[in-house]
Amino acid sequence: MKNVWAAVVTVVAACGSVIVAAPAAAANPPACPTVNVVAVPGTWETSNTPDPSRGNGMLAQVTSGLPAGTRVDYVQYPASAFPWEGEVYVASRNRAVDNARALIAATAAHCPLTSFALVGYSQGADAAGDLAAAIGTGLDVVGPHRLVAVGLLSDPRRSEQDPLVGHPVAGNGAGGARVGGFGLVSPNVRTICAVGDLYCSTPPEDFVTRVAGFLAMSAGSPLDKLEDYRDEATLLYADIMAAGGIPTLHAQLTPDANGRREAQIREFYRSQIHQDYSNYPVDERGTTATHWLRDWIASKA
Repeated sequence: MKNVWAAVVTVVAACGSVIVAAPAAAANPPACPTVNVVAVPGTWETSNTPDPSRGNGMLAQVTSGLPAGTRVDYVQYPASAFPWEGEVYVASRNRAVDNARALIAATAAHCPLTSFALVGYSQGADAAGDLAAAIGTGLDVVGPHRLVAVGLLSDPRRSEQDPLVGHPVAGNGAGGARVGGFGLVSPNVRTICAVGDLYCSTPPEDFVTRVAGFLAMSAGSPLDKLEDYRDEATLLYADIMAAGGIPTLHAQLTPDANGRREAQIREFYRSQIHQDYSNYPVDERGTTATHWLRDWIASKA
């Protein structure tokens, strides 16, 4: 019996030594950031600056002054075309998604402990949001746990269900909401949409604009997205039918209705609401949208 107990003690001791001798978790190489912020600028906000880390356009105030250990990479892509220009816009947005994914993949391969943040404005928010939603499935470039923040300014694919910072706004974005949302990264998403910004807040009863936005977003999309767009088309059709069907669409296409829509769009562009997020307050202290996002991203570092 003594021999049996001696054997047990020896096995336990051996297991204990194995546990104690287990290697520590892999560490980041010295050059790796704690948080890598991947920023996707908006339409016509070129990212071909000599020093992309300085930032540009609307996101400059979001990515400046972040804590030590944070690295900012700006995504280069065509950044051209309006959302309603169909395949031109889709090709530009898809390039932004691919290039942002490549930046994350390159850092993740060498920096196993680095976390990531995605920020985007306008067309850039469309791209950043699509990549965040893909990561949220758990089957994309990094695990969802590594994407610690997603900040979207004027996202054309904003959903009424997305966590909104600032004053309430009606409807979804001009391109319709992403089917399935952000999945596992939903708790780490914040979206900001100014009151009156038609890119991210299309009146739900304006079916003509919603149909145009859907057609623009879906035109020329890759095959792996067709199922999502089919689901979106089904939801849009159901909304139209519930509101009166084809006669409702016809009523929104009369000369008078078209005139009112044209006047609304002209007023929207004159207002510069879409270009004014650096002055748009989102809380009772008057914190602007861009500064709020910067402070929130900084809290993740």
